[in-house]
Amino acid sequence: MQTLWPAEGPVYLDYAATTPVDPQVVAQMERYLGPDATFGNPASTLHSFGQEAREAVENAQAQVADLLNAHPTEVVWTSGATESINLAIKGVAGGRARGGGHIVVSSMEHKAVLDTCRQLEYDGFEVSRIEPDSDGLISADSVAGAVRDDTVLVSLMHVNNEVGTISDIRSISQVTAERGIIFHVDAAQAAARVQLDMRSTAVDLVSLSAHKIYGPKGVGVLYVRHHPKRIRLQPQIHGGGQQHGLRAGTLATHQLVGMGEAARIAKERRSRDTTSAQALERQLFEQLAQTGDVFVNGNQRHRVPGIVSVTFPAVTSQSLLLLLGGRIAISSGSACTTSTIEPSHVLQALRLPPDDANCSVRLSVGRFTTPKHIDVASRYITQAVSELRGLASSTRESASPRLQPLHRSPVQSSLSSVLAQMSRRPC
Repeated sequence: MQTLWPAEGPVYLDYAATTPVDPQVVAQMERYLGPDATFGNPASTLHSFGQEAREAVENAQAQVADLLNAHPTEVVWTSGATESINLAIKGVAGGRARGGGHIVVSSMEHKAVLDTCRQLEYDGFEVSRIEPDSDGLISADSVAGAVRDDTVLVSLMHVNNEVGTISDIRSISQVTAERGIIFHVDAAQAAARVQLDMRSTAVDLVSLSAHKIYGPKGVGVLYVRHHPKRIRLQPQIHGGGQQHGLRAGTLATHQLVGMGEAARIAKERRSRDTTSAQALERQLFEQLAQTGDVFVNGNQRHRVPGIVSVTFPAVTSQSLLLLLGGRIAISSGSACTTSTIEPSHVLQALRLPPDDANCSVRLSVGRFTTPKHIDVASRYITQAVSELRGLASSTRESASPRLQPLHRSPVQSSLSSVLAQMSRRPC
């Protein structure tokens, strides 16, 4: 088996894993690095160096708050969404006057949520994991059916990082608010793709990561709502008392400025980026349809454009990635779990047959993807799928029956049917 090497150079279609830093963000960050820049410690407010840094941090805080339609003082800086999630979940758990309690999550959550909750189970908490419905979605009804009198927290992602499905957090927040339950939303994939409005929902905590919105790695945010009955979070990092004691440590001005600028651009460009993602996705689907048998995973009516999980029956994701040789950047699932050889836990939660889960890859486009990138990637993916299916067929007496499936999961759609739906709505 020969590795395919695109003559045009590598193509990046893994924006759900991380995004390149926007050049405008880089330019802003450079103003806060180096001896001639604004390099002061934001906590050193008795001299001009620290005062200028503090002003930059407060401006960045306002930019992130504007993206969320929140108040700047509700923004707590962290090192990224994983730390924000840990602060939200462990913080709520540790902030309780009584030990123990009940937590509700879904089986489709990011490992940062699932592993954190697994740790809390060792500490005496009970965790319920909601399965998606037949449409592959987490509904308000399923949350209402899972919460109990002793439920202290519900934690759900807004946009799924593998299949792009969107949860109706407004309806879910009504359920939690009526029960007096704290609601945390992992919005890492949502921030650059859908509108976030904390004033029109009853969401209490929201975790974000800069590197998912064209900002730098190593910085994130936890939004903490100013509650009539203040949300008591137990800090996870101590020392220094910064950020009202919620998260200690010297604030990295250049990173915070980078996230603030990224948030400003994300809000400004959301409509334009969405339109571009829709067009690129349609082009991708039209060209991948040449592979013949291909299916799209997850609900197609409630999904953001630009994050798509596809199944190529009879072609394992590992074989496809190996044949592409790393020159077409796609993934077999979340970037945090691709080192494992087990099928994606998200696709398992969607109840895909094991063969399909092992034959699925995630492709995600972004702000700097061009039609040329789609042309190149599609050509090599199509070639690789054809070659791998040929190898599979040659080792059997007849073609694999997987190429003519009789039954599909309810959350899978043929690419032809998806294209037909797309043709009925404007791009």
